[in-house]
Amino acid sequence: MPREFSRIDRIGDQMQRELAQLIQREIKDPRVGMVTVNAVKVSRDLGYADIYISLLTTDELNADSPEVKASLAVLNKAAGFLRGQVGRAMKLRVVPQLRFHFDSLLGQSRKMDALIRKAVDDKPAVGQGDDPESPEESGS
Repeated sequence: MPREFSRIDRIGDQMQRELAQLIQREIKDPRVGMVTVNAVKVSRDLGYADIYISLLTTDELNADSPEVKASLAVLNKAAGFLRGQVGRAMKLRVVPQLRFHFDSLLGQSRKMDALIRKAVDDKPAVGQGDDPESPEESGS
């Protein structure tokens, strides 16, 4: 019977949880806003870990936004500190180099949702009075 998760996947999942807590609690730089760690992809040899983050703001952000660039710069500069903390918390012998990237999937999903809403004109899929077996319309 095959294993459900490989060791690399388990390390990535735990690293995602640890980094989310560390960034929230330990990084005190005001340029880093509300950061969400969306995914961590660890290379097979544990050499690198690509961390995909998004920022919680009301504005539409992309990888070229100044807020994103500032947050990524701070996180990449703090990568050594975060790497040490993750290594201590997870008790790993080999801790991967951390590389932070902006995850634009959230913005793309908002655009797709807006396009779908525009295509259907925000009409519900089934109207309220369209059900032939509704109790209000029966004469009994």
